[in-house]
Amino acid sequence: MGQGAPVIEAAWAGFVDLRRAPQRVAEIAEAAAFPPLAELLLALNADDSPVWTAKCDFWEAEDVESTGIVPESAADSCSQALACYVDVLPAEERVFAQWHQAEALCRDWVARLNAVAAPRCRINLVVRQALVGEAEGFAVTAYIAGAGGDRAHATEALAAAMAAFSEVIPGGATPAHDASQIQ
Repeated sequence: MGQGAPVIEAAWAGFVDLRRAPQRVAEIAEAAAFPPLAELLLALNADDSPVWTAKCDFWEAEDVESTGIVPESAADSCSQALACYVDVLPAEERVFAQWHQAEALCRDWVARLNAVAAPRCRINLVVRQALVGEAEGFAVTAYIAGAGGDRAHATEALAAAMAAFSEVIPGGATPAHDASQIQ
């Protein structure tokens, strides 16, 4: 990411720690508005997950074609798009000390996601600078989107993409590291 790009700040004022209190997922407005997002957040913050989440958002995309969710040739059949993002960090409230560690994790996730790809959806993974307390390093923002001919089909596509993401991520492990590589 370029200079001046937003940094993932895990200790922000509205942070809800779903690892320690999963029942608080109902306090997250975006998760309350879209139950598949609540399911995704709970999966990513589960005890056996190699990651945790710091922030998320959910919205209706204004222009399906610009999202890149569907090929231009199929854009006429998709008039609705829904999207979200989730900031994902390595377990134990840490950050990746090196950019390439987060990149390696993303490459692993992409390989796993390609095996369970859902139609009319898109998942982009962006490595960004991150802060967790005093630790500075890197983390990942997952942008997930789904499209359809109407809101119901867009909802179905986004829910499928979220389910695929939650299915492959907790099942994977973070890249091998020694204590000095993750802060």
